[in-house]
Amino acid sequence: MSKLDEGAYAPKPSPHTKTFARAMRAAPTDAEHLLWFELRNRSLNGYRFNRQVRIGRYIADFACRSHNLIIELDGGQHCENADDERRTRDLNARGYSVLRFWNDEVVFERGAVLDTILAVLDGRIHSPSPGLRFALADLSPMGRGEQAFGRHAPQSGESS
Repeated sequence: MSKLDEGAYAPKPSPHTKTFARAMRAAPTDAEHLLWFELRNRSLNGYRFNRQVRIGRYIADFACRSHNLIIELDGGQHCENADDERRTRDLNARGYSVLRFWNDEVVFERGAVLDTILAVLDGRIHSPSPGLRFALADLSPMGRGEQAFGRHAPQSGESS
């Protein structure tokens, strides 16, 4: 079963989004650079992460696609931002859980940040928590969130 942002269900990415994602990879914030050093090359218990990942119309800071987990790093401009809430809801509806950290947490408490990421990936944290800034995916009966967009993935034997 495919997610909406992959394979046949992927919307054609805009050239602007692709260029913007590349630019963001080339000029990460200090916090993004520090966290990427810990996540790249399957360094975190073998989990594979990508950075500045295009998902729908958004660019996620980090994504572990095998576990449908997005990690977002927020600076001061994100304080109680309605756009971030909408973005999280949209990503949840696409089948992704979203875990947010403040940049300062990554810079000054990196060990705790990595422990939290591992706890989510290992299934030790599995409920939303406002204090933790963790929002679980909205899973459809199909298990990926596709029905939130009024589409469904073809089942085996169905033609697309």
